[in-house]
Amino acid sequence: MENYSLTDFVSTIYILTETNTDGVMLNRLRRSLESSPVVRMGDYDYFISPITDGIPYMDPRVLKEVIDAIIEIGEFDCDLITTPEAMGIPIAVGLSQRLGIPYNVIRKKKYGLRDEVSVIQCTGYATRELYINGIKKGDRIVLVDDVISTGGTLSAILKALKSLRAIIKDVIIVIEKGNVKSRIEKELGVKIKTLVRVEVRDGQVVVLT
Repeated sequence: MENYSLTDFVSTIYILTETNTDGVMLNRLRRSLESSPVVRMGDYDYFISPITDGIPYMDPRVLKEVIDAIIEIGEFDCDLITTPEAMGIPIAVGLSQRLGIPYNVIRKKKYGLRDEVSVIQCTGYATRELYINGIKKGDRIVLVDDVISTGGTLSAILKALKSLRAIIKDVIIVIEKGNVKSRIEKELGVKIKTLVRVEVRDGQVVVLT
């Protein structure tokens, strides 16, 4: 029988408590979400968290946890990792650095470049335009973002990418809030992967999965 040190035992306990059933470490993300304040924006419950807002601050261990989880479930046989501004950017940058794949940002600013595509972003609390540049026919895209809630932003971006005849290899969202994912998947024929699912109950963020 092998002898195990106290350090080995403690390390094993740490791994078991920090890893979910799929082997993806997400406990820090879950804790940060559960402690997030919720504010009311019209009829919309908006939770303010490090991963979605950078407030109060982004713990690099949470970001690493998210990047690790996305790499584990993602299919990155692609030309570009694409994300909408703003809070998808840290995720895309982290993935780009780890995987050596260029990243592309769908911006809120209009540049007027040739072949620029405008996208109407509709969220639960605002409507604005986003602009796609640098993506062309045949580009293999992995789209990442911080949260899907009403689905307005994601649906509009996916439709725009399809209109450009880009190849959508994977769609990975950190947080799923609400029940629109299956509708978008059915409507656009795209599989959407998420890391955690949450809802707001009585002014509190509850992590469901």
